[in-house]
Amino acid sequence: MPIQFTDQKQEFNKRTSNTGHRSLPHSISQSSTDSYGSVCSDSSEDGSSPRDKPRRTSKGLSDFCIKNIKQAEFGRREIIIAQQEMPALMILRKGAGGEKPLAGAQVVGCTHITAQTAVLIETLSVLGAQCRWAACNIFSTQNAVAAALAEGGTPVFAWRGESEDDFWWCIDRCVGAETWQPNMIMDDGGDLTHWIHKKHPSLFKNIKGIVEESVTGIYRLYQMSKAGRLCVPAINVNDSVTKQKFDNLYCCKESILDGLKRTTDIMFGGKQVVVCGYGEVGKGCCAALKALGAVVYVTEVDPICALQACTLSMAHCFSKVNKLSEVARQVDMVVTCTGNKSVVRREHLDRMKDGCILCNMGHSSTEIDLVSLRTAELRWERMRPQVDHVIWPDGKRIVLLAEGRLLNLSCSTVPSFVLSITATTQALALIELYSAPEGRYKQDVYLLPKKMDEYVASLHLPTFDAHLSEVTDEQAKYLGISKHGPFKPNDYR
Repeated sequence: MPIQFTDQKQEFNKRTSNTGHRSLPHSISQSSTDSYGSVCSDSSEDGSSPRDKPRRTSKGLSDFCIKNIKQAEFGRREIIIAQQEMPALMILRKGAGGEKPLAGAQVVGCTHITAQTAVLIETLSVLGAQCRWAACNIFSTQNAVAAALAEGGTPVFAWRGESEDDFWWCIDRCVGAETWQPNMIMDDGGDLTHWIHKKHPSLFKNIKGIVEESVTGIYRLYQMSKAGRLCVPAINVNDSVTKQKFDNLYCCKESILDGLKRTTDIMFGGKQVVVCGYGEVGKGCCAALKALGAVVYVTEVDPICALQACTLSMAHCFSKVNKLSEVARQVDMVVTCTGNKSVVRREHLDRMKDGCILCNMGHSSTEIDLVSLRTAELRWERMRPQVDHVIWPDGKRIVLLAEGRLLNLSCSTVPSFVLSITATTQALALIELYSAPEGRYKQDVYLLPKKMDEYVASLHLPTFDAHLSEVTDEQAKYLGISKHGPFKPNDYR
């Protein structure tokens, strides 16, 4: 019998006409809104602030503020999973033995609160530190992990979806405890350091140092140092080789695709994308997008980074380095990776075509000029968690992800092994500043000693069953280095 298509075609047309026009091909289903993964999804919880709600752990402790302490057991499982991919921190715990290199350290931290950060926090505790923690990003906190930390005795003040007021309130509760004063700062973005300078400057009398891991935070520290306002030494973890190459480059290379897939269901093949900034984060993003068949444009202000993009353009499927204003009309996606402010402005947004996806992979939430989008003539429509459509009067829509905040940690997760490298670097930097004899470090910003950088890398090599070659006495003399390292000068990046 011949196959009859007529009836089926009429039925299909009937269904299509009933569904109406869709401006973007993103169906909103329960499965897609839950696709963030268990630790990032809070669909079952209300959006109210927990600030005024009573809370206690099973041991009766109440010095914390999180979303739901009942999630602690689930959060503990997430931490255990992360530990399996964070070998160096586990080695630090075992190596400490009876020694407590951070005994007496009172560390106040402001970082992303994820399962991986929890492994770091609890490692610091094993090494002797007392910790209090807040979140550096209003969207990246994993509520179950925060609950597990609180249940374990760490005062945590953070939950996913904080308001701006909640954000600063949490930081202040960490810093301003009546019976506890910090003597070390671990910061990611500089907000904690800024708040202490602004609201609690007297605390710097007892603080021995700052460990900062982000481009944005480092900018702030160098500005303070130049102006003579930096009153304690600080270690710049961001520019250590291990942080630059692994967290900034390899981590972003893997996690940008995860964040974009979970929020937009986009196919990358054939899409035109502009990546703003060709530093380590930009390089990782470009490599990942190119690998899935996207055509990538690069914008840059630094001629050295621009030259790198140009010389790699043929091999990596880039178009030439260009200005955002010259390519904004044709691209399907804009990714910011600079750590700067107002990189994407209203003049660029007005040029973008309907359906263009806009996201940020830099730490700072200022790369996209969101103030220019919150005007009377533009309408915002929430489509999914962390996905907004900004609608122009003529019906054009821009798809904004995570309200311009860090895409990967706001909308997905990042590789635990990469964060093991960064977290180990942070832990060693804390130990170095805390245990340094008086006078070794001045009120300035320092790079992590190269010997420690290499030590962090060596702690991760057993995972790959890697065996290092050894330098002979003759070779060491020829190169003018120690047989045991460091093998690169301190300014090597």
